[in-house]
Amino acid sequence: MVVRNTELKKLERLYGENGNRLVVLYGREGCDKEAFIRMFCKGKKFFYYRARRASEQEQRMQLAAEIEKQYGVSLAKYTYTEFFNRIRSGDASKLVVIIDEFEYIAKRDEEFFRAVLKLKAKKLYPGPVLIILASSSVAWAEQGMQGRLGEGCKKIDEFVKLDDLKFIDVVRSFPEYSVSDCVKAYGILGGVSSYVNRWNPKQDIRANICRHILSPGGYLFAEAERFIAGELRELALYNTILAAIAAGHEKLNDLYNFTGFSRAKISVYIKNLAAFEVVEKVNSFETGGWENTQKGIYRIRNNYINFWFRFVYPHLSDLYMMSAEKFYDTYIAQELDDYMNRYFVQVCLEYLELLNMVDKLPIKIYKAGTWVGKTGNIDIIAQDSARNNLIGLCNWSEPQLTYKMCEKLFETMKKAKLKAEYYYLFSAREFDDELLEHAKKDARLALVDMTEL
Repeated sequence: MVVRNTELKKLERLYGENGNRLVVLYGREGCDKEAFIRMFCKGKKFFYYRARRASEQEQRMQLAAEIEKQYGVSLAKYTYTEFFNRIRSGDASKLVVIIDEFEYIAKRDEEFFRAVLKLKAKKLYPGPVLIILASSSVAWAEQGMQGRLGEGCKKIDEFVKLDDLKFIDVVRSFPEYSVSDCVKAYGILGGVSSYVNRWNPKQDIRANICRHILSPGGYLFAEAERFIAGELRELALYNTILAAIAAGHEKLNDLYNFTGFSRAKISVYIKNLAAFEVVEKVNSFETGGWENTQKGIYRIRNNYINFWFRFVYPHLSDLYMMSAEKFYDTYIAQELDDYMNRYFVQVCLEYLELLNMVDKLPIKIYKAGTWVGKTGNIDIIAQDSARNNLIGLCNWSEPQLTYKMCEKLFETMKKAKLKAEYYYLFSAREFDDELLEHAKKDARLALVDMTEL
């Protein structure tokens, strides 16, 4: 299991501070929030309640039953004020109170958050307390909660987000894998910790895909549509839009022509998908070549959902009629390397960010991104505060990164009206002789192979 040290340190700091603290802890479903909470609570006095999708009355009855069981008390009133008045640590130590999936209560019952604020203000349980309101809904924590709780949100001391894992975390989780296989696993699974924890690094990529994704009993077999349906209604419409984007229809007008939905409807549905971090709009790094930039490009942000709609969803009938191995060999094996190009760029950008953190780059990166042009793309543009540029070129699928590729990059940079002081050239395999010779003579060119990643 991946240990989230950064987030643990944040909570430990808040736990160690004097006075009561209120924290919102959140991350997408699959972030292993519950395991993280168990790890944090180890050795501490705590009360944990997992909220249900239930009516106000049923919710209060369930919470009351758990308080009565844990503390051996009988409750006369089924109010949140009474509930928080009866919890205790039993000594002078700080009590940790966790209400998990708290949005199921807060959306229905206004008294809940008022009681939480009373608890924080020491108007109920008098001892020191750290209150953690946890949620598996990113959209609720980042957007919906403010509208529901209003000014009370200002009383929250800190928001702690359990983000998707980074590539380096995947590498650490799979010590048996080569870097190349780690890139493939990351491109398929993304950084969802529950997916990573169930992947078997003692088996190769093909075997894991067949077992977990292509087999009806696999953990990820129906995960893409299950995740979408768990957050959004009208799955049929969302499936149609996601299938269209995965097939290369990445502009609003293309989606309109392909799906037959109105532009207004598509915009609304894409906005909803973006709120749950499923889809994103690709914004090119700002350069002078705006007229040569592609605008209004949408892509599937979630790695696993992208994989499912790219390789599996279009061939769903064969998925049920073929063996998993035959399906993989027929529909995935030949195209997987091309598919991974995009994720190799993400890995290379993360590598630069790590070097930047330890001051191992020739510039201090202030902002970074990509540039999507009408006739060519620039994989990575990293810029410092003085607008000095470092350009990254990433080759995953070709046998060699060649000097001709660099020349094509230089032409694209002209269209982007962009100049650079430094170039980082990443290749998953080799560099051609011509490029190796240029790199010896030109100090601006840094060649990075897979062993360094």
